Amino acid sequence: MRYLVDRAVQARHRGRFPVGTLTVNVTGSFLLGALVGVPVGPAVAALLGTGFCGALTTWSTCGYETVRLARAGARPLALVNVVGSGVAGLGAAWAGYALARAVAG
Repeated sequence: MRYLVDRAVQARHRGRFPVGTLTVNVTGSFLLGALVGVPVGPAVAALLGTGFCGALTTWSTCGYETVRLARAGARPLALVNVVGSGVAGLGAAWAGYALARAVAG
């Protein structure tokens, strides 16, 4: 799923910035935040959190793409990638958690 989403998003954005990786990481962070916000058993948490969200996100690829951008001379884009991914990922996790808590009541 990660590869398909990454490729579908990246195909629409021909620039150097890795929008596909950012998309899967922010989406996975949101889903993991939402999962933490609802009461589920440990088996479901492991299956969906570690299994699905862990397989969907790819923070190691984010690191690789950041280094690749920096080495190619696109240091401002590398900085935007690493800071933006961190901030967006944390923000998405918080938003997912808040939404799940609001819905779960």
